[in-house]
Amino acid sequence: MANKTWLVTGGAGFIGGNFVLDAVAAGVKAINLDALTYAGNLDTLKSLENSPGHVFVHGGIGDRALVTQLLTEHQPDAILNFAAESHVDRSIDGPAAFVQTNVVGTLALLECARDYWRELPDARRDAFRFLHVSTDEVYGSLGDTGLFTETTPYAPNSPYSASKAASDHLVRAFHHTYGLPVLTTNCSNNYGPYQFPEKLIPLVIAKAVAGEPIPVYGDGGNVRDWLFVRDHCSAIVRVLEAGRAGGVYNIGGNAERRNLEVVEAICGLLDERRPRTDGKPRASQISFVRDRPGHDRRYAIDAGKIRDELGWTPATRFQDGLAATVDWYLANTAWTQRILDGNYRLQRFGGGD
Repeated sequence: MANKTWLVTGGAGFIGGNFVLDAVAAGVKAINLDALTYAGNLDTLKSLENSPGHVFVHGGIGDRALVTQLLTEHQPDAILNFAAESHVDRSIDGPAAFVQTNVVGTLALLECARDYWRELPDARRDAFRFLHVSTDEVYGSLGDTGLFTETTPYAPNSPYSASKAASDHLVRAFHHTYGLPVLTTNCSNNYGPYQFPEKLIPLVIAKAVAGEPIPVYGDGGNVRDWLFVRDHCSAIVRVLEAGRAGGVYNIGGNAERRNLEVVEAICGLLDERRPRTDGKPRASQISFVRDRPGHDRRYAIDAGKIRDELGWTPATRFQDGLAATVDWYLANTAWTQRILDGNYRLQRFGGGD
């Protein structure tokens, strides 16, 4: 990774920000393009303010002139596309923004990448990769058994997952039509430091500490496979290094949990670390609320391909990653508070209570 230059889009978001921090620490020069929409957060990148290995550029992937300028100026060895609108509930309220970023924006980025790649010298053209970061939600919903594989038919059920499915298809098409050497990763639910507090785990932590009701959708029985964000970042690097051009790789954490189990585990960790003054357990704050419209019941990843082909497996047990995440949020309340001082107040989106 040392002496490489990568264009990272969405590198001030949750997964992209963690990826940039790890990449720069490993010796990569990261050209970080981010539109700084509501979930983009430069606080995540504060430790890189004076780093020669990090160049931040404020802008969107749909700005062809800007992307072309960055490619020409910095001559990256790879493009890694993390840029996306990603919250299902927000996509229910406003799907147009998801189509604009995830579909139209990805198309613009692909066109710029194709034109840049075509002009590279032979050796650099052969080594170049465009890696597109996607989600397991494109596959739809599973029953009580079964796992998503790389050949599972797409069946997206929300505006968010439909927009990501469309972007995945565009990436595939640019490989088959133009020969662009692409890689696609479809990951399960990420968790860890620097996640915007509308997502389940940081939301539960914030609500619990604030003494507010902790909302659980429906009966709490929806199942997700949880992946620690640093493990996800290491998997992406491995795919970039050794994945087959045109290949798709599912990345999972081997940690299926019902949502209610996750919430109860967080409450238990907070009871140990930040007990309530009245002595009541944090779980007493749990409140079951109206379910999300079209809420997928279960996701689960078969990560056998990335394990067998590339030798990658997750390094973090869920209970250890969850404890580390709770500890990070408790130790970094200022990071969350600056978000809450802005336009987000832990409110719900998506037509719920």
